[in-house]
Order: sequence, then C-alpha cells, then structure tokens
Amino acid sequence: MSRDLSPRTKVVLYGVLLVLAIPFVFPTWWMVTSSLKPISDIFAFPPQLLPVHPQLEAYQRVFELQPFGRQYLNSLYIALVVTVGTLAVSALSGYAFARIRFRGQNVLFLVVLTGLLIPSEVTIVPLFQMFFKLGLIDTHWPLILVPILGAPSVLATFIMRQFFISLPAELEEAARVDGLGRFATFRRIALPLSRPALGAVAIFTFLHSWNLYLEPIVFLSSPEKFTLPQALTQFVDAYGGPMWNVQLAAASMTALPVLVVFVLAQKQFVEGLAHTGLKG
Repeated sequence: MSRDLSPRTKVVLYGVLLVLAIPFVFPTWWMVTSSLKPISDIFAFPPQLLPVHPQLEAYQRVFELQPFGRQYLNSLYIALVVTVGTLAVSALSGYAFARIRFRGQNVLFLVVLTGLLIPSEVTIVPLFQMFFKLGLIDTHWPLILVPILGAPSVLATFIMRQFFISLPAELEEAARVDGLGRFATFRRIALPLSRPALGAVAIFTFLHSWNLYLEPIVFLSSPEKFTLPQALTQFVDAYGGPMWNVQLAAASMTALPVLVVFVLAQKQFVEGLAHTGLKG
C-alpha cells in the first residue's frame, strides 16, 4: 500500500531527477542554441548557454548548400513506408508464431531470432551485389526492403509474438464460436487489442529507419536521393572542414520528427515493451 510523499521528500526527489536529466537534456539544448550562433560563439569560453545575437542564417544556408527539403522528404517517406511494412509483417508473423501450432514451430522461430545476431556490416556486401544485379542501386528500394525483411522486423516479430501470447485465448475461442475464421479473428480481435505493442514497434522501427546511415552510404550516390543522416555529412567548407552552425541547424531539424513521434506514442511504447515478457 503506497503512501503520499511529504512535500520535503517531493522537493528532494524532483531535485535529484532534475540533476539526473541534465546529461540528457543539455546536448539537445546546446545543439539548438548553437545553431542560432555564429561559428565564433559556438566554441567561446566560457560557454554561452543562450545566443547573444541569435540569427537564422545557418537554417537558410542548410537549404542553399544541399537539396535539404528533398532529402527531408526522402527520409520521411522511407521511414513511414518501412514502419507500415514492418507493422504488417511483424503482426502477421507474430500472431502465427503465437497462435498457430505446427511441427517445427519453435525451431523455425529460433532460426528467425538468429537474424538478430548477425551484424548488418556482415551482410552489406552480399546485399549490395544482389541489389546491383537487380538494378536497384541508387534507388530507395534497398532502404525499404532490407529493414522490413531484416533484423528490425525480427525484433518486431518477437515483440508481437510475446504480446499475442499474453492475450487470453478465451477471446479467440469465443470469436470462433461466433463463426469467425483465423484471419477474421486476427483482424477483429487480436489486432485491435495489440495497439500498445504496435506502438512500441512503430516507434523503434521509425527511429531505426530515420537514423539509418550505413545503408544509404552504400546504396545511394545522388544528392537528391540522400537521406538525412547521409546529408548531414555534406555540410563542409571549401577545405573539407565542418560548418558547425549549419550542421547543427540541420541536425536540429532532423531531430524534430523523432521527438514528435516519441512524445505522441511514448505511452504505447512503454506498455508494449512491458508486455513482451509476460509469457514465454
């Protein structure tokens, strides 16, 4: 039985939490505020927590030096397509592993899970050769197909399987008594109840696709087809040195969708992960 904390205890607790939050909040604060400073003020000592003379020139140069708007849309639509595709594949496969009994089920699921043990760097060369033969190099298809059919989808399948196992089987038995088939039971009963798990899968899938760096470097060569992580490396001066304020401005705009997605779906994310270990 819990009891209410005293006002003094609350003050101490919130103070400790505030101090612990500084290492996580300060880098984001420094990134955003430094994007509004001239380069000479970014490395000033002592550091300036707020820009003395805020300016938006760096944000303007982001779009002048690169087709940043197009690159932004590239990352956005790829992340959305990958998220939707992963949700579809993981929900169907997770439900099949949780509810459909067949010979070799556990062995097959173990084989699927081994995909998590293979680093992406190991498979990048054979994947490049395969997509090269298919004529898909310098297109977005590798960035869409590899995550949907690769390790991110495996982890999503595991989360969905664990969630479906935790659902009472009586719900589906009642649906079958009412005449629903296997797929109708999945679509009308199991899938609507799996929103927390779907939210968790959607968040980490979106983040993984949004932050993907190695694959775009390998598969893409045209600047107008770049994604944001790849585009951030292109903001350099004539001598190859980083343009810090421009890079920070681009990074600030790149981080915005990630924060929005997490704030909107953080409850589902926590609930979804909480259900992944209820039953084995």
